Amino acid sequence: MSKIYKTKLKNGLKIITEEMPDIQSASIGIWVNIGSRNEDSKKNGISHFIEHLLFKGTEKRTALDIAREIESVGGVLNAFTERENTCFYVKVLNKDIPLAVDLLSDIVLNSKFDKKELEKERLVVLQEIKRAEDTPDDLIHDIFARALWKGHPLGMPVLGNLQTISSIKRDDVVSYFKRSYLPHAVIITAAGSIEHKRLLKLLKPFEKMLYYDLKSPISYLKPPISYSGTTLEQKKLEQVHLCLGTPSPNQAHPDRYKLYLLNTLLGGGMSSRLFQEIREKRGLAYSVYSYLNLCLDVGSLVVYAGTAPETFSKVVGLILKELNTFVKKEVPKTELQSAKEQLKGGMLLGLETSESRMTKLARDEIYFNRTVTVKEIVDGIDKVTAKDIMKLANGIFNPGKIAIAAIGKVKDKISAISHQLSATS
Repeated sequence: MSKIYKTKLKNGLKIITEEMPDIQSASIGIWVNIGSRNEDSKKNGISHFIEHLLFKGTEKRTALDIAREIESVGGVLNAFTERENTCFYVKVLNKDIPLAVDLLSDIVLNSKFDKKELEKERLVVLQEIKRAEDTPDDLIHDIFARALWKGHPLGMPVLGNLQTISSIKRDDVVSYFKRSYLPHAVIITAAGSIEHKRLLKLLKPFEKMLYYDLKSPISYLKPPISYSGTTLEQKKLEQVHLCLGTPSPNQAHPDRYKLYLLNTLLGGGMSSRLFQEIREKRGLAYSVYSYLNLCLDVGSLVVYAGTAPETFSKVVGLILKELNTFVKKEVPKTELQSAKEQLKGGMLLGLETSESRMTKLARDEIYFNRTVTVKEIVDGIDKVTAKDIMKLANGIFNPGKIAIAAIGKVKDKISAISHQLSATS
């Protein structure tokens, strides 16, 4: 049976482990509570840029050394940046934990930010941005976020843009890193074949992690204001890619279980209402789904669909119709029960790996300041009623809150789409 332990160092850094003695692997993550929402518009993308640069060499390892060491033991070393945090993680066999911890510690605490490596990696990130801009089914999500959270860092792309990444200097990187990678903003989580006391010894270098007396970007967090309306970008594409969404409760809100279920019912799988109505019954889209983007203080429920230009308006109408159905009719008991089992089953299956457990430990601490048990989640899902779903839908599926963004052959479509939106009430 697994056990969870938590230690807070004198400098404020937290270390949380889940010992899982029945598996042979361990996953370790260093989470920093800094992401794109902490940036200003002139330095948009700097958090993601720093994530890349930490792999480009330390005082004792080159970038090639880092890659060779982890691959020599069959391990995985990677990272990602989101709107509210950045994570560096490793997965290895238990015998290789000392190597893995040494690597992670080295790249986070001792990166050189070498000028030549920085310029080479700048080119890599610029190519990553260009690739995203050439992928409309990815790009539309950034366009939608920019429209919904207009003028707020939550609406800026995690990658930044060509102009900001081109203008960021080494001094900007070093200064931002010193203000961001502070011990009180770092959580280290580990799960798998690992012992908490042993890990604490291996993580000794973090006890000396410096605290710079500088204003941290964490203090810049301000709740965003959401904007409704229609944003259409004309582009010569075979499909129109659209996102339609609305602000929702945040990640730790008491209504979160209701929100999880509403999302599952709406577009959370092949049996969901949107998939059945738009793809299976009418063949109007290959890909149609809904998802949640939940943050510390706000959230959003978003529907994505890719469809032909001539059926764009029809698909928008069908999505709005489904939202309105949740507002006016209670979900049938059998459909709600099926969604509950789908949600619980997916969660339990997803928690069978060390990396998923490591991630859950971190997200629980970031959003709840405690470990949320699986039993608590299951109980929370089971308690949701059809009336709860209907009440939540009435609160968030308000035409005055809904935003629509689309890219493709959408010229002259704005009046029709805006009319559909206003006619929904």
